[in-house]
Amino acid sequence: MRSTYFPVALILVAAGAFAPLLRAEDKPAEKPAVQKIDVDQFDQKRQEKDAVVLDVRTPKEYADGHVPGAVNLDIHDPEFDQKLSHLDKSKTYLVHCAKGVRSAAASRKMAGMGFAGLFDFHGGFTAWENAHKPIEKGGAESKAADK
Repeated sequence: MRSTYFPVALILVAAGAFAPLLRAEDKPAEKPAVQKIDVDQFDQKRQEKDAVVLDVRTPKEYADGHVPGAVNLDIHDPEFDQKLSHLDKSKTYLVHCAKGVRSAAASRKMAGMGFAGLFDFHGGFTAWENAHKPIEKGGAESKAADK
């Protein structure tokens, strides 16, 4: 009799030890704080009502060509964090740079500041140009104040 209870007890103990792991798989995956999007998704999302295209490149890069309607906030500006704090956190932000490195850093920073609707355009302005999407040229002085 004793030998039959031991394997049963062992199975019950093992099942109890693995139960939390099995339950964790049942939970839906959390949505990432920052979602990466491609050029077509970016183009579609920028048409949405509360979407703000946030270009984190330098003012010179921005002036040389940018996505129409984009707001320029240079990630290397010493006042970058302060300027971010003045943005409306209820809006959707489509963040981009030239290729994706600076926008990824800016998006992470914004997520840490409580921005919820964040999309990092991976491929950046280079992908935008390569897809032959519309481009504006000129400085950002008036546009940054409008948003």
